[in-house]
Amino acid sequence: MAHGSEANSSGVTKQLCEWIQNVSMDDVPEDIRTRAKYLILDGLACAIIGSHLPWTQTAALAIFDMESPGNCSVWGYDKKIGPLPAALLNSTAIQGFELDDWHLAAPLHSNSLILPALFAAASNEHAKHSTKSNGKNFLLSVIAGYETGPRVGHALYGKEMLTRGWHSGAVFGPSASAAAVSKLLSLPAASIEDALGIACTQAGGLMAAQFGSDAKRMQHGFAARNGLLGALLARQGYTGIKNVYEEPYGGFLAMFGEGSGKEPRYLTEEVSKDLGQTWQLRMIGVKLHASMAGTHCTIDCVQALQNKYPEQLSNLGEIASIKLDMGEAEWKHGGFDIKRPVSTTGAQMSAMYTTATQLVDGQVLANQFRHDKLDRDIIWELIHKTQCVHDPEVGGKYGQRVTIILKDGTVLTQTLEGPRSVYPGLTNEEILDKWRRLTQGIIEEKRRDKIEKLVLGIEDLEDVSVLDELLAGPIANPIA
Repeated sequence: MAHGSEANSSGVTKQLCEWIQNVSMDDVPEDIRTRAKYLILDGLACAIIGSHLPWTQTAALAIFDMESPGNCSVWGYDKKIGPLPAALLNSTAIQGFELDDWHLAAPLHSNSLILPALFAAASNEHAKHSTKSNGKNFLLSVIAGYETGPRVGHALYGKEMLTRGWHSGAVFGPSASAAAVSKLLSLPAASIEDALGIACTQAGGLMAAQFGSDAKRMQHGFAARNGLLGALLARQGYTGIKNVYEEPYGGFLAMFGEGSGKEPRYLTEEVSKDLGQTWQLRMIGVKLHASMAGTHCTIDCVQALQNKYPEQLSNLGEIASIKLDMGEAEWKHGGFDIKRPVSTTGAQMSAMYTTATQLVDGQVLANQFRHDKLDRDIIWELIHKTQCVHDPEVGGKYGQRVTIILKDGTVLTQTLEGPRSVYPGLTNEEILDKWRRLTQGIIEEKRRDKIEKLVLGIEDLEDVSVLDELLAGPIANPIA
C-alpha cells in the first residue's frame, strides 16, 4: 500500500494547496467579496458580545495567569499576549453565545476559526517584522478559509459527524484556520501542505461538551489556535503530514471516516471539488437566535404559530403537550432530555428549552440566558410537556415541525423547510442591522461606527492591525 510522499503526488491535498497559493482577488466574484465583509462584521459583533460573558472571562483570567505579555490583542481587554493564546481567547469570544455563523451543509463556525487566527498572525507580523497586512490580502485570506473548512467537512458527509458525537466544526476547523493564515503569510503550496498536515493531526472535539461544560465555547478556539500554529511552524520549515486528507493509513479522512456507516466511508474528491467555481461562502448562514443552529427551525415554527394563533397561545397554562419533529442531526444534537437546573450552555443547545423560551418571551436572545432566567417555573412546566422526536420525513434538509395540543383538544401545527436564516437567509442589510443591534450599549457608538466603516471598506485598509486595536479595550457585559 503506497503512502506518504509516495502516494497522490497530485491528489486533493496538493490541489487544495495550489489553489490556496494561487487564488487572487480577481478570481473572486464581486458578490462573494461583498458578502465576506458582512460576514466578518457579523463575526466581530459576536466577539464583542461574547468577550465579557462569565465563561469567557473565566477563560481569559486563566490564560492571562499562565501566559506572558505579547503582541496580540485580546478583544474586550487591555491585554496583549502571544498569537496562539490570543487566537484561542478571541475565538472563544466569537463562539461565546451561539450567535455566530454556521455552514448549512458542513457545520462549522467559520468566523471563530478564521478571524482570530488571522488577526493574531497579522499583529504578530507587524510587531516582530514590521510587516503590515493590508485589508485586501486579509479579505482574500478570510475567503480562502471560508472555502477550505466546508470542503473538508463535505468529505466527511458534513452533518453526519454530529450524529456520531464529533463536534464537527472542531474537526473541520483546523484546516480552515491553517489555510487562511497560510494565505496571509503568502506561503508556497508545499508549505501550505505542511501547515494543513500539522493542523489536521490536532483536530478533534467531543459533542458531550454541549451538555454543560464551558469547554463547548472553546473547542473552535482550539482549532483556530492549532491551524495558526501549523502555519507558523510551516513558515519556518517544520514539516507536516503530506497528502494528509487522502493518506490511507492514519490520514485525516481515513480516521475520522471510521464508523461513518457510509459507503464509501468518506468522499476524498470533495476536498478540492469545484474550487473557484462553487463558492462555499454562499452556504454560510447567519443566525437570528442565540442558540444552537439546529434549534432555529423549531423556534421559527413556534414564532409562526404565535403569529397565527395569538389568542390560543396567550395562556400558556392551556398547553397540554408539545411535540418537536426533527431530522437526525438536529435531534441528536439538540433533542436530548434536559434536566433542571441547567447551565447556559445546555439551555442554548436544547430544542426543548429554546421552544419554551420562545413561547414565554417571544424571542431567544442573550437576555433569555441570564442566570436568573434559567430556572423559571413557567419554562420548566413547558419543558416537561415537550417531546423531541426523530422524524426523517419532516421535510427538507433543515425542516422541522412543531405540534402544540391544547387542553381543549385544539391542535396547532407548523412545518417549515428550514429556519428564516436559511430560507431565504439574511441579506447584507439585515446582517448590518444585527451588528448594530448586538453592539448597541456594549461599546460606544463612535467606536462601533469606526469598526463598521473599516470592515465594510477593508480592501482600502493599509494595516488590519488598526482594526484589531479597536476591538481591544473595555466592553460591557451583555448579561450582567
